[in-house]
Amino acid sequence: MIPLSVAELAAIVRGTLHGIPENEPPPPDGAPPARTGPADSGASGAAGMRPVSGPVVTDSRQAGPGSLFVAFRGEHADGHDYAGRAVAAGAVAVLATRPVGVPAILVEDVTRALGDLARYTVEKLGTTVVALTGSSGKTSTKDLIAQLLQRLGPTVWPPGSFNNEIGLPLTALRADEATRHLVLEMGARGIGHIRYLTSLTPPRIGVVLNVGTAHIGEFGGREAIARAKGELVEALPPAERGGIAVLNADDPLVRAMAARTAARVVLFGESPEAAIRAEDVRLTDDGRPAFTLNTPSGRTGVTMRLYGEHHVSNALAAAAVAHELGMSAEAIAEALSSASSLSRWRMEVTERADGVTIVNDAYNANPDSVRAALRALVAMGKGRRTWAVLGEMAELGDEAFAEHDAVGRLAVRLNVSKLVSVGGRPAAWIDMGARNEGSWGEESVHVSDAAAAIGLLRAELRPGDVVLVKASRAAGLEQVALALTGGVPDGTGEGGVAAR
Repeated sequence: MIPLSVAELAAIVRGTLHGIPENEPPPPDGAPPARTGPADSGASGAAGMRPVSGPVVTDSRQAGPGSLFVAFRGEHADGHDYAGRAVAAGAVAVLATRPVGVPAILVEDVTRALGDLARYTVEKLGTTVVALTGSSGKTSTKDLIAQLLQRLGPTVWPPGSFNNEIGLPLTALRADEATRHLVLEMGARGIGHIRYLTSLTPPRIGVVLNVGTAHIGEFGGREAIARAKGELVEALPPAERGGIAVLNADDPLVRAMAARTAARVVLFGESPEAAIRAEDVRLTDDGRPAFTLNTPSGRTGVTMRLYGEHHVSNALAAAAVAHELGMSAEAIAEALSSASSLSRWRMEVTERADGVTIVNDAYNANPDSVRAALRALVAMGKGRRTWAVLGEMAELGDEAFAEHDAVGRLAVRLNVSKLVSVGGRPAAWIDMGARNEGSWGEESVHVSDAAAAIGLLRAELRPGDVVLVKASRAAGLEQVALALTGGVPDGTGEGGVAAR
């Protein structure tokens, strides 16, 4: 974060100072003066005079010298109750909605104040902002873009899926004067969400990966999803001011977004019309994608470390961004070939000592990503016994039955050896689809919960087996993968807020 005094922070977010002396430095240019309320008992004058130069945190356990603690009311705890702990750990002040007995900036809406602070920081720094959205593949693509752009200069990107109105500004506030690129993932739960996020961190480069069926129950159809995702390209500056829209040429709904932007359009994909395209796409014997990368600056081969053919499209999107920012085709190919997954529980592969391979893709799931993961499982498991451990795909609305049934049928068509559906009715639909598709008997089983799945797998896995674990996060199937690999949950809930 760029260093700012508490008074400057208060002016930016239009907050009121509590427990902080009034002789702070003046507010930054263009910001209104901060209001000052009554001092709280026990307020630290020294704390009020020190600049906030450390990270902005929402968990008091992450507070340290120079930090700003943001007090959110979480589902299970109220961050205001942990304000004293954060200041004791070194936080200069607390962003809060009520007095908390320590130096604080009081605002009506903490989320909006956090967004205001992010907007000020991005505008002050002038960093190149790269934003991406899509129904699936956002986090993997964000990780690829970040790994490529790091080679061009200091780059900031979010951990995991910090892609909402809280996670995005927290990521932006990690940027400082040295940051050259800020890579941001933007999610949407409805029309207008991405428009709001782009108002906080205006992008110069916008990437739209795809329009699928994720959250279709909330949106009501793919056309509505396309309207929401297209808000990103609408927010880009015009071509003459450097705006670039990076669009998937292979997805008609994405390609049509070219008409919604004044930015210069760059297409990626396998289409012959794509400026950044993949040719000769294939999978290695262990399921890793390989292809020839064709760019305006040259052609060269790529063999990725990631698993699954779906990563080809993600890699092309990342390549398009890097190419636009000056990276050569050879440098892009080398970076893509060495890039790894930076986020947990996304096709995270663990090879056990007994020869069993566990693929933990349990962070989230939608019909498109499950289909891609099943195909990756089959490619990885050639000549081996394959297990698909699947749970509910959430937020599908009226499409829930058909989509879960279709996943079960696809598992049969791909010749997955064993299917374990875990959970309530939607998981039972997966099992039913598999049984109705073919002459499956013991190949498919439905169990009630993660504990039952763990018991079944521990009893039946054999050396050489490959196990895919995938479901929406609410299903909690990461417990299965972690139990089989000996891992432990990190307890933070990526993308969310720990109000402590």
